[in-house]
Order: sequence, then C-alpha cells, then structure tokens
Amino acid sequence: MNYLNLEEEKVLPVVIELNTLLADYHLYYQKLRNFHWNIMGENFFDLHEKFEVLYTEARTKIDEIAERILTLRYHPMSNLSNYLEKSSINESSNDLTDKQMVGEILYAHGILLKQMTKVVKKADEIGDEGTIDLIGAYIRELEKESWMLNAWSKDKKGKLKETQSA
Repeated sequence: MNYLNLEEEKVLPVVIELNTLLADYHLYYQKLRNFHWNIMGENFFDLHEKFEVLYTEARTKIDEIAERILTLRYHPMSNLSNYLEKSSINESSNDLTDKQMVGEILYAHGILLKQMTKVVKKADEIGDEGTIDLIGAYIRELEKESWMLNAWSKDKKGKLKETQSA
C-alpha cells in the first residue's frame, strides 16, 4: 500500500462505506432503468431521455467506485444478492406516475448523498485524498441533478428563498 501513502490497516472502514455506496448505486441504476422503460404520459419524451442520461451516469459511477475499491486493494462487492441486502435504496414499482418517479429518484438521491458523506468522513480520517476527490465530485453533481429534478416537480409559481440585505 506504500504507493498510496495510506496505512493498510486503516483502509477497511473506507472500503466498507464504498461497498455500501456501490450497492446503493446498483439499486439506483436499476430504479432508473425501470423508470426509463415504464414512463408514460405527457412527460414521456423529457423523462425517458433524462432517465437514460441518469442511468448512464450511474453506470459510470458504479465502475469508478468499484475501481477505487480495487485501487485500495480490496475486492468490490459484486453479487446482486449482496447489493439488495446492503443497499438502503429499495426497488420501485413499474406503474408510478411521472411525479412519483421523480419523487422516488429524489429520495434515492438523499440516500446516496448521505452515504457519500459517510465515505468522505471515513476517507478524511485516514487522509485518503483520492477517495475524497472522487466522491466530492459525485456529491456536487448529484446535488445539481437533485435541484433540477426538484425544480421540474414544482409548479410554475414556485419561489426560492430571498436573501435579506443588512
């Protein structure tokens, strides 16, 4: 582990949290595929395309998380049964409305962001800058996607908070 400048015995807690994130991303990915295949109604074209963009990004992150675990010299979790057991994200029905689908995705984003925070905390404790950098970028991207999906789900009269001048 010398080339990473990390103490090998301190890496395991980071790997455990990364494996949980990997499981969460697998369930999130499948949720997006489900919604991509089963979206109906007036928002079909917009959401069908958006869900594809999101699951393509999720697939890339799945690979990068697994490769980070390998970089830390551990095997990534790789069985569906383990993902289902470990993930905090649940499977979804295929008969949801467009707004319900977006709500489910936003809920999953909250779970992913919470898990990413756990990964960053454990990585910070051992000075694992590679993991912090990887997951920090994911946090920024997912927060932006969440904002956009949340804005889509609001009515047109919605307003944001105003800043007050002193």
